[in-house]
Amino acid sequence: MDTLVFKRVLRGLWVVLAAAALLLAVYVLLPLIYPLLLAWLLAYLMHPLVLILKGCRLPGWLAVSLSLIFYIGGTALVLTALITRLVKELVVLLQTFDLHTGQWRSLLMSLSSNASIQNIINEINQFYHDNPNYHATIDSNISRTTESVAQAVSQIITGFFNMILNLISALPSLGTILIVIVLSAFFLSTGWERHNAKLTSLLPAPLLRPVTEIWMDLRKALFGYLRAQLVLISVTGVIVIIGLLLLGVNSAFAIGLTVSIVDLVPYLGVGIVLLPWALYSYMTGNLALAVGLLVLYAVILITRQVLEPKVLASSIGLDPLAMLIGMFAGLQLFGMPGLLLGPVTLVVLDAFRRAGVFRALHSYIVSGRLH
Repeated sequence: MDTLVFKRVLRGLWVVLAAAALLLAVYVLLPLIYPLLLAWLLAYLMHPLVLILKGCRLPGWLAVSLSLIFYIGGTALVLTALITRLVKELVVLLQTFDLHTGQWRSLLMSLSSNASIQNIINEINQFYHDNPNYHATIDSNISRTTESVAQAVSQIITGFFNMILNLISALPSLGTILIVIVLSAFFLSTGWERHNAKLTSLLPAPLLRPVTEIWMDLRKALFGYLRAQLVLISVTGVIVIIGLLLLGVNSAFAIGLTVSIVDLVPYLGVGIVLLPWALYSYMTGNLALAVGLLVLYAVILITRQVLEPKVLASSIGLDPLAMLIGMFAGLQLFGMPGLLLGPVTLVVLDAFRRAGVFRALHSYIVSGRLH
């Protein structure tokens, strides 16, 4: 093998091994240091308020304490109010489902007595009669499909209740973790400049500038993306809640919150909920609600088309198809948290690309020098 090619292969293997070692270190250390990372994030978010309070000639410890009370107390108050309202409306929503059971049964009975459906059933019976050999095979496939669906539903229900039980059993440890996060955020905030200077001094001089550039670009991209998504789903949730209240729909808050979360799915978004709901309303004779839901869907689409380019201007503006692939891959690898981790990973990788990390690695593999 040519010497130049051999050296390039060795440098490429070195880059792959270094990346694998870094990912392994993150995988091993993350469960141990994630409270510290959350504390740093909290201190980072509090820093502007701490600076304002210090500008009012408050002592550093008092400014940090007031900031902690404001952020944690405000978050707890909002979450308590949201959860309380959500639980109340979910109870009402379940009662509404019970009231509609008879209506759904009547709809299924009317569909089964429909002439077209009856013709299909007669065709199937005739097929069974003319092809007795297929009868057992079809029945077996239907039986397996039914068992698979029943098993999937059972797993979903069991998983939901297990999640609740695990959450309840984890409350003591969550309290301990929360205390660690709050105390760590307090100490990080009181010595913010000192800790940052110490962290900067640990970096070699040649790496200081590129690492700083990567961090600045990553901060802009990541926080810009998260802020943009939060603004968009908040606008969607407000529009849905107001629209459902105008249409006289019960549990508008719970439904609006659910629809706003579903809006994170690219391409499909709120149409996953509103379009089938409008179709069902039309089939049950509630024409006014069906038209209202279609109008509400159109309003949301127009609003997103107007707002999305402006809101995403501060972020990197991921391609919707890439975002959809990232969400699917994250869901397959990490479950429900992967719906957020997938796009965030794409944002991080794109920030590295914009900062020239991959170009520098390619230059190192080819020439042995970082550019």
